[in-house]
Amino acid sequence: MLSESFAKGDSLFHRLDPRLRIIFATLFSFLMAVSKSLSAMGLGLLLSVAMLLISRIPLKEAGKRAMVINGFNLILFLILPFTFDGQILFSIGPVDCIREGVMLAIQITIKANAIFLAFIALVSTMTIATLGNALNRLWVPEKIVYLLLIAYRYVFVLEQEYLRLLTAMKVRDFSPGTNIHTYRTYAYLFGMLLIRASARADRVYQSMLCRGFEGKFYCIHRFSFSGLDRVCSVILMLILLILGSLEWLNPTLWNLMNYS
Repeated sequence: MLSESFAKGDSLFHRLDPRLRIIFATLFSFLMAVSKSLSAMGLGLLLSVAMLLISRIPLKEAGKRAMVINGFNLILFLILPFTFDGQILFSIGPVDCIREGVMLAIQITIKANAIFLAFIALVSTMTIATLGNALNRLWVPEKIVYLLLIAYRYVFVLEQEYLRLLTAMKVRDFSPGTNIHTYRTYAYLFGMLLIRASARADRVYQSMLCRGFEGKFYCIHRFSFSGLDRVCSVILMLILLILGSLEWLNPTLWNLMNYS
């Protein structure tokens, strides 16, 4: 189940304007995604770890969530080194481990962890309601924001419906197996879940209309930039400039030096 456990805190990032956090997390993720320099990627990962420490998020909980990402990265290390052409590091029988594949897997791992930890430190330290409000203030289309808020609110209701149907199946002594009866039963389960979700969506919409909903959510809270936000915005912008210079300026200077 989704939770907002990281949103409760009093760290520096908890006090920053949510709009600033979203903008920096987005720009930082873009830089990491397009980066090809190991120095820029390494610095980005170190900055993400530093941001995680500043946010005072329990490292154990953050580590559990990072295991999901790194489980996928482990699969990349088992596949990519053996599917490239290039310099051979070692061989396992007829299979060769290629240096270029290993480097690509390392780059993907560094990027994924840097982006993930940055979003954990910056975005997960706000509630979904605050996130939706901040996205709305950043001129994200209102329909997308409303879809996010309503989906988050009712994903728990759908989970309860799923557990209720699953319990009903177990009461009727259903035991899954690899047979047609099991596949048909699970198809009925997800079909009923979709039907109930559609019916509940209609009831929710009707109840919203009864309460005067006119296609817009109104928020009492107003964001405002404080002195701390201004100082941190300058620092975060400098961080982005440093990462960008490591990615684009450093190789250019190196090539000029070699040319001269």
